[in-house]
Amino acid sequence: QVQLVESGGDLVQAGGSLRLSCAASGSIFSINTMGWYRQAPGKQREVVASITSGGSTNYADSVKGRFTISGDDAKNTVYLQMNSLKPEDTAVYYCNAKLSTTWWRHPGEYWGQGTQVTVSS
Repeated sequence: QVQLVESGGDLVQAGGSLRLSCAASGSIFSINTMGWYRQAPGKQREVVASITSGGSTNYADSVKGRFTISGDDAKNTVYLQMNSLKPEDTAVYYCNAKLSTTWWRHPGEYWGQGTQVTVSS
């Protein structure tokens, strides 16, 4: 079994900062990619940022220059540093991982339970 546990969501004023964390645990052989998605009320889930095992990162245009994704291999943990937050960043943020539990299996996709980020104006 694999678990992704997120933390760090909170209520913050516009212009403020938050740092989200997501720790992957369980039967993990290798992690290909970890990332963050978000879903605002009435909207579809969208990708925010991702990082590969090689350290390559990608960001949604809406967060470039404000958000930074990073990872800790030893802890199987990914972080999302969010600066200059805007009310439109308000959403439930979900951690996502594409990983293998054994060497002979293709990577599977796993999700965390979500953490609420609310940015007040």
